[in-house]
Amino acid sequence: MRADDLVPLGRTGLRVSRLGLGLASLGGLFAPVPEDRAAATLDRAWQLGVRLYDTAPVYGYGRSETRTGAALANRPRDAYVLCTKVGRIIEPGGTDTQPIWADPPPGMGPRLDYSYAGVMRSVEESLDRLGLDHVDVLHVHDPDEDFTTAVSEAYRALADLRARGVIGAVSIGVNHAPVAAAFLRTAAPPGPDCVLLAGRYNLLDQSGLDELLPLCAERGVAVMVAGVYQSGLLADPRPGVPHGYGTVPAELGAKVQALRTVCADFGVPPLAAAVQFPVGHPAVTSVVVGARSPEEVTDSVAYLNHPLPAGFWQAVKARGLLPGRTPTPL
Repeated sequence: MRADDLVPLGRTGLRVSRLGLGLASLGGLFAPVPEDRAAATLDRAWQLGVRLYDTAPVYGYGRSETRTGAALANRPRDAYVLCTKVGRIIEPGGTDTQPIWADPPPGMGPRLDYSYAGVMRSVEESLDRLGLDHVDVLHVHDPDEDFTTAVSEAYRALADLRARGVIGAVSIGVNHAPVAAAFLRTAAPPGPDCVLLAGRYNLLDQSGLDELLPLCAERGVAVMVAGVYQSGLLADPRPGVPHGYGTVPAELGAKVQALRTVCADFGVPPLAAAVQFPVGHPAVTSVVVGARSPEEVTDSVAYLNHPLPAGFWQAVKARGLLPGRTPTPL
């Protein structure tokens, strides 16, 4: 398995690299990223064969989309797959602000809007920021914020855009696996083509396996998995390190340490195990990781390309760190 392997994105007719680049960080997630470093980060991803890029209007309130479009402007349009999202309009005075963005454009903010008209406006504005005439994959972003409208009006808008060729595939971008399963079961046929699942199918959280992933496999819905590094918790679980925990809960800390011990026994970098694990499931096509620098892209590519020795996954399961039924990479 290699980061630059191209694989079918389910039934969409698109082909994506095993490793995708998530572009929230380049919109200023938690800390600003200079313009030149953002461009260099995208360039490095391209050089190393990454051909799947995932952005959103809310990432830096338009900044991520603008930077992504500029970086890809001179690349062959049929050589990569670009995903963006709907559900939030970025406009002056938008009040659904998020403190996680370090330096958003002054006076701008997001407003939740899953209506048919709101989705159409959002797509038009995204295409303008990206400098494109179509998007390959469009996610309904966080549909749990207004599930009823998202699964009816937003989905209908995406289905119409797919029929018109403005988008190639309909998707949902979620942080909660049950929400995605409910969306797939509720949306009018033929339903979404893809799911972007963040934080719910990785070495520390396999809740996506309960219902969502089997449902996707049954329906031929492609799954892109994000949040596999758990904000770096597997790499460095010390208190105060920026992995989202002031104090790591004792049970979680014990699991992290046990996983790190198995990795050490087999000479496997913990983040190599983390980025490769999800691809063992037949519904998962790609793993999407963020990066703030060219060096972080290089590291993620190396982790996905790192050979894992025979017996590693069996040892992880034998120590009770993954359920025995969990599919793992060959």
